[in-house]
Amino acid sequence: MTVHDHAFPRRLWRGRPEDPRWARPAFLALLLATLLLYLANLSASGYANSFYSAAVQAGSESWKAFFFGSLDAANAITVDKPPAALWPMALSVRLFGLHSWTILLPEVLMGVGTVAVVYAAVRRRFSPAAGLIAGAVLALTPVAALMFRFNNPDAMLALLMAVACYLVIRALEDGRTRWIVWAGAAIGFAFLAKTLQAFLILPPLALVYAVCAPVPVRRRVAQLAAGLGAIVVAGGWWVAVVELWPASSRPYIGGSQNDSFLELTFGYNGLGRLNGDETGSVGGGGAPGGGGGGGWGETGWDRMFGSVVGGQISWLIPAALILLVAGLVATRKAARTSVTRGAFLVWGGALLTTMLVFSYMQGIFHEYYTVALAPYIAPLVGMGAALLWERRDRTWAALTLTAAMTATAAWGYVLLNRSSGYQPWLKWLVLVGGLSAALGLLFAARLGRRIALGVAGLGLVTALAGPAAYTLTTLGEAHTGSIVTAGPAVTGGPGGGGGVPGGNMPDGNGFPGRPGQGQQGQQGQGQPGRNLPGGMPGGGTPGDGKPQGETPDGRSGGGGMGGLLNGAGVSDEAKELLEDDAQAYTWVAAAVGAQNAASYQLSTGDPVMAIGGFNGTDPSPTLDEFKEYVANGEIHYFIAGGGAMGGASAGTSSQISTWVQESFTSVTVDGTTFYDLTKPKTES
Repeated sequence: MTVHDHAFPRRLWRGRPEDPRWARPAFLALLLATLLLYLANLSASGYANSFYSAAVQAGSESWKAFFFGSLDAANAITVDKPPAALWPMALSVRLFGLHSWTILLPEVLMGVGTVAVVYAAVRRRFSPAAGLIAGAVLALTPVAALMFRFNNPDAMLALLMAVACYLVIRALEDGRTRWIVWAGAAIGFAFLAKTLQAFLILPPLALVYAVCAPVPVRRRVAQLAAGLGAIVVAGGWWVAVVELWPASSRPYIGGSQNDSFLELTFGYNGLGRLNGDETGSVGGGGAPGGGGGGGWGETGWDRMFGSVVGGQISWLIPAALILLVAGLVATRKAARTSVTRGAFLVWGGALLTTMLVFSYMQGIFHEYYTVALAPYIAPLVGMGAALLWERRDRTWAALTLTAAMTATAAWGYVLLNRSSGYQPWLKWLVLVGGLSAALGLLFAARLGRRIALGVAGLGLVTALAGPAAYTLTTLGEAHTGSIVTAGPAVTGGPGGGGGVPGGNMPDGNGFPGRPGQGQQGQQGQGQPGRNLPGGMPGGGTPGDGKPQGETPDGRSGGGGMGGLLNGAGVSDEAKELLEDDAQAYTWVAAAVGAQNAASYQLSTGDPVMAIGGFNGTDPSPTLDEFKEYVANGEIHYFIAGGGAMGGASAGTSSQISTWVQESFTSVTVDGTTFYDLTKPKTES
């Protein structure tokens, strides 16, 4: 082995020559700890959101389904998002087979990658210690621990947003065009994960670079134009292919009413999220409910601090905002091109813009969306703490550190107090320990080095104790279906979390304020379930003696809201029925609503047509198209249940259901009715 062969592992372990010897090992330990933490109990959630898992399974079997993000390998209809977030999971399943781990492992790796990006961004301009603090804050954010172990698009979105911010900061350092182009590419690809949400941070990032870049104005304008071009190319190539592809030979674009991805982007997934006018959504253009957010919770400046949302993300938001202001004050006399100030503006601008949109959006809002804030909060805490610690001998800096610590302790106590039966000792530890650390920080400059570091360590531990406890609770639970939250059940609090139309509902343990989380995990894995109230089926799981989704009165259902939010139960007998002669059909069955169809598809491994897409409200297929499929012998069974949630196109699925019930014979298996589309009633 040559000298060069020895040099690489030594450099990997040692890091930069100017770094302390502990820096790189500590960073690697942080990544390893994050990986092990997120891998713990990973398979408990089974297929997690079966809506996306069905698309992953389809993409692992059909490259066409992979490209379009189809819900089934026969390419009837797509998910209601672009497919980029599905691609890593589908490749994993194609390589290693269909299993909870193969679906969720790519999400875990994205979480570790996001921690690494945040560390790298903070460490470059501040210190390894600041980077470690930022990385730890991110890793222990409850909603991050939830979504980096879940198969929604938010994990990829958070990673790419962090990468974009990092690249803009790199561009602020040397003014090279390539960093802006790569940042644009990251944002463009993020568009293919979750459409227009990727563009929320564009205004602050573009403004910061336009003002602070170390190059002439004309060059800045040209670079931003190049970055915009990169966004168009990275995000637009797939859109162009889909729009130019003949509609007759591709799947229907799920979530749209006119089979158009552009309509989906600017309607249901775009402006509709802001103004609440979401044609084809749950309830069809605005769910019922009270408050400024309709059925999705109260809107307003305090939404991120509300009863359910607060515990997901807001633990360190007060400190982050205080430290953001402190960072800008500390750099107020710096040159226009100050990268330190630019870093605060990049992360702070991204945080404030995204918070503002989340706080006032009138359309669909779920608590887990707030994972998008985590990569912005963590750097502000790490950078701000490091900057003020270096200036702790100045009165204003010591006072600001004390204020940030006090706010963190007080707000942590409030959040923990909302879960009155949850580790009651912890809120007092956070409050007393945090206030003690705040007092010590006020006099940190007068204390000896060891005592001062001890005070800082106490502050860090108490600041992270609450979110760490919520994170550990999250890791210990199964999370499945379309609406998931981190941490324990909570009560009361200002603002509103939404969760499901009509507000938050009691969970199966009698705690109010927690969205129902019916568990329809991987087949054969017994999981604790939660039943939704009000006659909404969901919660029965394998191992409890009932098919998944079975209601207390014995009726088989498909999860919350009549099968809309959680998957259906699939018994061995139902699976055997569908698998009989399955190879003779394009689709072994059809069912209203994607979650309902997904459960049967994941159980059998065969394509199941999702009539009406996710909500059951998409006009696909039409009644005439469905009749043609049946006449051609392409669909074997129609599965009763599921159900659309109203809206302009709910009539399509209703028409199909009515026609099937009137025309074909049925058989009931474990409480679920199956109509055999090869046996008309007239022939029975």
